[in-house]
Amino acid sequence: MTYKSLFIDSDVLLDILLKREPFYFHTQILLLETTQNNVLLNTSALVISNIHYVLSRSIGSKASRLKIKELLQNVKLLSLESDVVNKALDSNFEDFEDAIQHLIAKRYNCEAIITRNIRDYKHSDIPVFTPDQYLKL
Repeated sequence: MTYKSLFIDSDVLLDILLKREPFYFHTQILLLETTQNNVLLNTSALVISNIHYVLSRSIGSKASRLKIKELLQNVKLLSLESDVVNKALDSNFEDFEDAIQHLIAKRYNCEAIITRNIRDYKHSDIPVFTPDQYLKL
């Protein structure tokens, strides 16, 4: 199956930006494959906020902002509206942040979610893959 719109979770984006091994290899291939196959990569404003927090603690705020600007050249930023927060509060997701990500992905018609924490999305009604699982499709 070919997916044309993917939602990328924070753990995967941090693997790319921080070159975290052993995950970096698959995330780099994922970026290359999606670019070559015209697959739209999406993430949320909440993910960007979380990424900035983690990155700035590792490489400083200024460098973090530059990396995020570069990232957003290849990844579409999706908005977080208040009704998504309210729906997430009522969802059966254990992790509130993951509930928000799932609902944003659905709102913007993402066909799959790419994450390293698949079990956090056990209530997802759209497909969820790790980067290496997605690449094997």
